[in-house]
Amino acid sequence: MKGRDVLLYKILIIFRAMDFSSNRFNGEIPEVLGNFKSLKVLNLSHNGLTGNIPVSLGIMTALESLDLSFNKLHGRIPEQLLGVTDLASLNLSYNRLRGRIPRGNQFNTFDNDSYIGNIHLCGEPLTVTCSNDGLPKAPPSASTDHEEDETTSWFDWKEAKLGFASGVVIGLSIGYILLSIGRPRWLVKMVERDQQKKVRRRRPRDRM
Repeated sequence: MKGRDVLLYKILIIFRAMDFSSNRFNGEIPEVLGNFKSLKVLNLSHNGLTGNIPVSLGIMTALESLDLSFNKLHGRIPEQLLGVTDLASLNLSYNRLRGRIPRGNQFNTFDNDSYIGNIHLCGEPLTVTCSNDGLPKAPPSASTDHEEDETTSWFDWKEAKLGFASGVVIGLSIGYILLSIGRPRWLVKMVERDQQKKVRRRRPRDRM
C-alpha cells in the first residue's frame, strides 16, 4: 500500500510483468527478486540503482524481457543470465558495467544497443576487443599520433631548409668562380658581338 513498506515473498501467477521504471529508486537490486520466477517482463530502467546485477536473476527462467538501462550498476554481467534461455530482449545500456560480455545461447542474438554507454565493456557484439584479463584493450593514445605528426613535419621542414641552403651555397660558389676567372666579361662580349652581327645584316636590306 502507498506510504508503507511491504515485503513480498510470493507473486500471483497471473502477475507476469513488473515495471518500476523512471522512479527515484536507489541502492542495490535485492537478491530476492530472483524468486519471482513467473515474471516475464522486468523493467527497472531510469533509476539510481547501484551495485552489481544480482546473480539470482539467472534463475528467472520465464523472463523474456529485462531492462536495467540508465542506472549506476557496476561490475561484470553475470554468466548465470545465460541460463535464462527465453530472454528475447535485454537492455543494460548506460550503466557502469565492465569486463567481457557473456556469449552463448540467447546472448548471441543481442546487438550493440543492449550494451552502449558502458565504456568498460568489451567483446562481441561490441567492436572493443578484450585483453587477457577480460578488460577492454587500451586504444592508441592521441598523444602518440600527435608526436608522429610533429616528427614528420619536423623532417619535412629540415629537408626543405637543407635543400634551400644547398642551393644558395652552390649558386654563390658558381658566382664566385665566374667572377674569379672573368667569365662574365667574356659572356658579355660574346652577346655584344652577336648583336652587332644582327645589326650589320639588317643594314643592306634597309638600303634596298
